[in-house]
Amino acid sequence: MAQAEAARCLSGLLNGIAQSVYYGSGDVTEELLRSEFYPEVSRDEFRALHEKMRGLLKSIAAADMDHAQLEAFLTAQTRKQGGGGVSADQAAALTRFWKSQRGRVRESLLAGSRWEPSLRGLTWRVDLQTAASRGDAAPRGPVALMELELGRTGQDSEFVCLEFDEAQVNQALRTMADVRRSIDGLARGSEGV
Repeated sequence: MAQAEAARCLSGLLNGIAQSVYYGSGDVTEELLRSEFYPEVSRDEFRALHEKMRGLLKSIAAADMDHAQLEAFLTAQTRKQGGGGVSADQAAALTRFWKSQRGRVRESLLAGSRWEPSLRGLTWRVDLQTAASRGDAAPRGPVALMELELGRTGQDSEFVCLEFDEAQVNQALRTMADVRRSIDGLARGSEGV
């Protein structure tokens, strides 16, 4: 019975950490988890266990480990000497937790990495104005019209219309080329790390 109770407590701790770290539940505190699942354990011992499990969950979630990766990771953790590793029971609890919560944690991480408002759609066209349509003696150059559909999660879209003349289009293209070169440079720099 003691082993089943230990598994229940560790499962509760892992779920509590997920609530706090990934699901935005600010009322799930370290002290609440200790009083709920490990009241007989000293604060220092619980803090060490809490930080270990929190660190392991963050590593697992950051890598979005599949079953094989998780198994290899936890096998390496169980082989660690000293207090840095995990027991076989802890590894089993982590496996059960990740199997049931991987999708939800992943969605939480993705939602947290999105910029809001986000671009939902973009349409554009180029208009040529003739002298007769404007009443001018000389026609103006081409005009690029762009409509951006922007929105926040769970809200209706907003639309923004932009008008560019030829010089503004060329400037925007130069700026995008500069951004691309910067990103390529950063990507090449990180490959050597």
